[in-house]
Parts: sequence; structure tokens; C-alpha cells
Amino acid sequence: MAQQSQAALAEIRDSLLETYAINDGMNQLILSNLDPRAWRARPPGEKGNGRTIAAIFAHLHNYRLVWLKNSAPHLKCPAPLDPDRCTMKQAAAAHRRSAAQCLRMLSDALSAAPNRRVTKFSRGSWTRTWPAGGTMFAYMFSHEAHHRGQILMLAHQAGYRVLHDTPGIWHWEKLWKQAGLSTRPR
Repeated sequence: MAQQSQAALAEIRDSLLETYAINDGMNQLILSNLDPRAWRARPPGEKGNGRTIAAIFAHLHNYRLVWLKNSAPHLKCPAPLDPDRCTMKQAAAAHRRSAAQCLRMLSDALSAAPNRRVTKFSRGSWTRTWPAGGTMFAYMFSHEAHHRGQILMLAHQAGYRVLHDTPGIWHWEKLWKQAGLSTRPR
């Protein structure tokens, strides 16, 4: 029975890590299909209100750096992105780097090893620190999913539909395969 429990926990851990691994694949898919004119398009509403798509992608990357610095200071952080100056190409490269480091952090945090280094999760100085684990994964993934939704909505509102010819980010099996992952959602 203990072996079955360990195997079930290992399967859950692997699924969470693989899900986070394709998380950046979703971001990269949006970046590669986004009309460059949408990158700095002003959000609808009052002038100066809200983030551009460029600023949201910069926020996602820069917030990953906060998580890494506070929760896994032993991992090297990539350079931050300037929300007012970064290009789509710079954002794509920065996201690949910060995603790889976040995956390393999560891999350690979700490990059962007694010598794991990531034991706490800090979302920033504005809030309490949590124990590292499944809740950490859930927060990180849902934060990015929320902002992906904003990006897709902003692009659409600005007249630049993204992924309208394909459901892209909803083809998880395809994303799993592209990432070379061993398991797929069942």
C-alpha cells in the first residue's frame, strides 16, 4: 500500500511539473502568433489606464524573478524586462529563461527529498510566506493563466485576434508532445 501511495504521489508531482513546463509553451505560442501591432496597443478605456500586452508579459517574467529571488535564492535569475522597452523577441527569450528556473524551483519544492532547498514560497514582501508545495504550483500557474486571459482579451479588443484559427493553448496533448514530455493528460 505504501508503494502505491508513493507511486501516486510521484505521478501527481510529475503531472504538476509537466503542466508547469507547458505553461511557458502557452506563452510562447501566444508570442509567436501575436500581431506585432498589438504589442504596444493601448488598452481600451481611460487614457493611461491598464497595461499593454508588452507590460503584461514583462510583469509575468518579472514576477517569476520575485518568486525565484525570495524562494530559491540559490538559482540564478535572468535579467528583468522593462515593460516600456522590451521587444516581443526579448520577452520570448526572457520567458524561456525564467520558466526554466521556475521549473527547477518547483521540481525541488515538490520533491520529497529531505535535503531539498526550496521549502518556502514567497509571493513578495506584501504578503505572508507559504510552505513550498502544491499550493505554490497552483498560485504560479493560476497567476500566469489569469494574465494569459488578459493578453488574449486585450489583443481581441484592440482588433488583433490571436489563435483564432486554432485553439492552440487548449491542445495540451500537442503541447506535451512538442515539449518532449513522457506523459500526457489522460
